[in-house]
Amino acid sequence: MTRLSYSFGEPLGTRANLGVIVLRTDETIEHEFRSMIPTEGVALYTTRIPCETEVTPEALSQMEAALSSSAALLPHSLSFDVIAYACTSAATVIGPERVAEKIRLGAKTLFVTDPLTAVLAACDVLGVKRLGFVSPYVPEVSSALRAKLEENGRKIASFGSFEEESDENIARIGRASIRDAAMHVGTKGNCDAVFMSCTNLRAASLIPELEASLGIPVFTSNQALAWHMLSLAGISTHGMPFGRLMNAVAVRPNTGRGGNDPLSGGFGT
Repeated sequence: MTRLSYSFGEPLGTRANLGVIVLRTDETIEHEFRSMIPTEGVALYTTRIPCETEVTPEALSQMEAALSSSAALLPHSLSFDVIAYACTSAATVIGPERVAEKIRLGAKTLFVTDPLTAVLAACDVLGVKRLGFVSPYVPEVSSALRAKLEENGRKIASFGSFEEESDENIARIGRASIRDAAMHVGTKGNCDAVFMSCTNLRAASLIPELEASLGIPVFTSNQALAWHMLSLAGISTHGMPFGRLMNAVAVRPNTGRGGNDPLSGGFGT
């Protein structure tokens, strides 16, 4: 047997290391992120978190206990630029500050974000005050998210929900149903933008069509989260085919490979 010599090359994440904590039941975000996250010099790592199939406040709050251990399954040899908790509704129930605290106990990262924080940052950048809100959730979960958006200065000008309790069923909601829901909500209430919530909702590919029809920005949980993660890591999203948000310029302090505090909910314009 011959012992072979070797040398080390550059790591994958020469520009940024990104981590995502994905729900056990989520079938969508990794697929959509493959189109949204640049591959050159940007390393994307995912880990899973246990969760119930039912999207209820009680089930969502249970994930808090597993956030640190799930983050700890990301590669220990890396310092991350951004780690995201990919659940809009659970980030609402647990709270973004608590989410960040728990994740930092499990992994080294400059920034932590989540879809709620990301969509608030998107609203700040694009000056959105009146939001059309498409929800897949049962009323109790939708109400909690509506309250959080309103607490942060957004008026819910129009609202509609599929009222689906099963996260696995949310992943099966068809494109035509999602398109019709966004059009219904977006044409009422004089909205500045439409937000389609849930990382398991297969909505990102509809953004260009909906923006062209409605004439306003359209956000999804996955699109806003990808934009926020890349912005925090200093990676440009300009020209990406996922709506007006991707061409928004996020002004932030240049502190190492990171930037502004994602928990503040916004950048300058």
